[in-house]
Amino acid sequence: MVEIDGLGSVKLMDHMGGALSVVNCARASLGKYSNLLDERDKKLLRFLIANEHTSPFRHVHFSFHIRCPLFVLRQWNKHQVGCAWNEQSGRYVEFDPVFGQLEWRAQSPSIKQGSLDTIEPDVGLQAQAIHTQAVKFSYDSYQKMLDMGVCKEQARTLLPQSLITECWWSCSLHALLHFLDLRLDSHSQREMQLFAQAVKEEAFRDDEELAELADFWLWIGNEIRSLKINLKKSQNKY
Repeated sequence: MVEIDGLGSVKLMDHMGGALSVVNCARASLGKYSNLLDERDKKLLRFLIANEHTSPFRHVHFSFHIRCPLFVLRQWNKHQVGCAWNEQSGRYVEFDPVFGQLEWRAQSPSIKQGSLDTIEPDVGLQAQAIHTQAVKFSYDSYQKMLDMGVCKEQARTLLPQSLITECWWSCSLHALLHFLDLRLDSHSQREMQLFAQAVKEEAFRDDEELAELADFWLWIGNEIRSLKINLKKSQNKY
């Protein structure tokens, strides 16, 4: 399990298949099957990635248990293709007063959805004080509603986005690599990047071949983004 300080954790619960599974699925059309991964197979894996032959990557699967703030999970839930989600429900259970501890950042002046790396220390302290007061008031109000007899499914509407929730996330290798490609990017929200890095560490901790495969996939993704940026700059000249 990987702990993300003050925000939650990611734990790999189950997985099926590996790099050899991808190779054998790719060679199914030829009626061929390998028992051991060799250099020829590794070249095939890189060829599949470079040429976007992605269907063989959908035969490998992972299941994770995730604890994270609601605002992180809501971004994560956008990944649906090749994924399955089952989340703790506030209709059935009473939430504990556990909230994400954030390192506050300043708003980016040029990117609407972005932030800067830092914020003035005094502003950060003020932000933390406001957050602590706000989540306490929200949770106390939630508890009062429950004590009054208000149903859980409505009382939960008072709870803030920093509330820690938990879920199971299952996905194919293809979906996992797509997730990492997007959420490890520097333009992704910082908290989301931390969970993406934890997923990468958990998924490939004991599988060197898949770890190398993931790194190659991410390298290709970065190269493509760089080419697109340079192309856009070239177009702006005309």
